[in-house]
Amino acid sequence: MAKTESTGSTWRYRWAHRQNVRRVSTYRGAEAAWRRRDDELRRLRVLAADFQGSAAAGAGLPLELAADEVVLWALPAAQLVEVRHTTVLPAPDLTVASQTGPLRPRRPDGVRVTDAGMAVITSRRLVLLGGRGRREWAYGRITGLAHDPAAPVTLIQALDRRPTSGLLLPTDAAPDFRFKLTLAFADAIEQRAAVLAQLDELIAEHTQLKPFRPAVNTPAQARFTARVPGGRRTLAVAAAIALLVPAALIESDPSDPTGGAEVAAAATPAPTHSAAPALIRPSPVRVTPPPKPTKSTKPPRPSPSASQSPRCGAPENPLGYDYCGGTRIRKPAAEVCDWFDCVPQFWSGRGYLVQCRDGSVSLTGGRPNACAEHGGVRRTVAK
Repeated sequence: MAKTESTGSTWRYRWAHRQNVRRVSTYRGAEAAWRRRDDELRRLRVLAADFQGSAAAGAGLPLELAADEVVLWALPAAQLVEVRHTTVLPAPDLTVASQTGPLRPRRPDGVRVTDAGMAVITSRRLVLLGGRGRREWAYGRITGLAHDPAAPVTLIQALDRRPTSGLLLPTDAAPDFRFKLTLAFADAIEQRAAVLAQLDELIAEHTQLKPFRPAVNTPAQARFTARVPGGRRTLAVAAAIALLVPAALIESDPSDPTGGAEVAAAATPAPTHSAAPALIRPSPVRVTPPPKPTKSTKPPRPSPSASQSPRCGAPENPLGYDYCGGTRIRKPAAEVCDWFDCVPQFWSGRGYLVQCRDGSVSLTGGRPNACAEHGGVRRTVAK
C-alpha cells in the first residue's frame, strides 16, 4: 500500500506541494508590490500635509524673495532644456500621477540642454539658478506643463512667448520634484485640499486591492490530469487536434485510393477449365456527354449511373459540384439552378453555396441567417 503521509511520496502529495509553493510565491510577489505602492501613497500623504517652506531656507541663495515668498525646496543638480520645435503642452493640473515604470536617464528627441544649475521651488515660482543666468517660471504665467513618462524631464510653457523649456533632473529626484511642484502650484491657487483629497481616495482604492493569502491545496484536490506532463493544457491541445483533424479531412477533396481515374469496363466472364483459355479483352463503353441546354428549354437531368465519380449525394451535374468537401463556391455558374434545386431569390444571396436541410441550395453560406427559412444549413456545396 502506497504511503500517504506528508513526505510527498505519492503523486497527489507532490502535486499539492507544487501548487502551494507556486501560489505562495505568487502571493508574496503581489503583496510586496502592493506594500511598496501603499507605503509610497502614505508617504506622499504625509508630505502633502506637512509641506511648508520658510524664508530662512533661501539664505545664501542668489535669489531675491518677495515679502510673502518662501523657499519650499531646492535641488542643486538640474539642467535647463529647450524644445527645438514648437509644441503645445496640456494645461497644468493637480493630478497625482502614479509612476508606471522607472525613469531612464536620457534626453528625449528634439530637446537640447542649454544650461545647468540649481532648481529652486518657491511659493510663487520655479527658478533655475544657472551658470549663464537665471530662468524662472511664475505659477500665474504658466500655460502648459508636462512630465515625460519615460525620462526625468519636465517641460513648461509660459506667457512670455519664449521657446518651450523645462528641467532635466536626476532620475532619483524627479518624482519628488514633480510632486512638490504640484503642491506649490496647488498652494498658489489655494487648492492644497484637493490634492489631499485625491491622495485619500487613492489610498482607499489601493486598500481594496490588497491581495488575499491563497487557500492551501490538499492532496484530495488533485485530478488525474496532473499525472499528464503539462496537465490540462496538454489534454486541451490533444482534444483540439482530435477535433481539427476530422474537420480538415471533411473539408479536403476526396482522393482516389487506387491513384487513377475510374474506367468503366465490360464484365469479363469467369474462366473455364480448358487447355488454352482465350484472353477476352473488355470492350470500351462509349460515354455520351449530356445535351447542352438551350435558351428555350431546360436540359433534362440525367439519372445517376455507376460510371460517374461519387458526389456524396449531390445530383449529377457537368459543373463538378458535390457535397464531398473542397473549395467553397462563392460565384456559382449561371446554370447552377438547372441542376440543383435553388431557393427562391437565390441570386440575391451573399455568401458561398450551401445545401439547406430541406434539400434546396442557397448562396447564403457563412451568413448568420443562412437557410433560415429552410431548416438551416445541412452541408457545404464544394468543387
